[in-house]
Amino acid sequence: MASPFDQSRYQVRMEWGTSGLERVAASDVVVVVDVLRFSSTVARRIEAGETVALDAEAHALSLNGAAVAARAAESDAVVFLGALVNAAAVAAAVMAEQQRRAARTSILVIAAGELSSREPGAALRVAVEDFLGAGAIVDALGALGIDHTSPEAAAAGEAFRGLRPALRHLLTAGGSGQELIDRGLRDDVLAAAQVDAVSSAPVLRDGTFAAYA
Repeated sequence: MASPFDQSRYQVRMEWGTSGLERVAASDVVVVVDVLRFSSTVARRIEAGETVALDAEAHALSLNGAAVAARAAESDAVVFLGALVNAAAVAAAVMAEQQRRAARTSILVIAAGELSSREPGAALRVAVEDFLGAGAIVDALGALGIDHTSPEAAAAGEAFRGLRPALRHLLTAGGSGQELIDRGLRDDVLAAAQVDAVSSAPVLRDGTFAAYA
């Protein structure tokens, strides 16, 4: 039976973490958003011509982002990695996927968030950078005419549009950014705030991220 929370009536959906994958209706495309640092780092590596395996190294970048991608890959969905840095590229790849299917394509934008610890069953912490990254994807999809959004997706898109001028401050001042800055990774945080600085749309196939083509 349909659930009030499955967003099945909308083409573009938005949720949080692995539990969100289970809550939302099955989608043709899943875009995993983990801005600091999983999605942003992999997108830059893919643009540089690399492929990135979804292995221990990927989990070290972000336990939660990698876990969400791995869980999404268990379905029949096409799984992309999205972030602020490649929002337009991911939206273009989603549009290409819809054209390839020659049918209306449902899209779940899943914000990874952060786990409170590495212990099993750790609580999910809402991460402002992932909410804004999800909003950037929603906004870029809307610019291409894919704009039948759920309220959750629409709210993320509006947050991105309204707060875009403050992205550098929001990412460096937020908890995830502060944690990385304390580890000497301020440049990584600032790089992750650069909207559409990367032209790659990483897609997960057979356990490996590569450029969508």
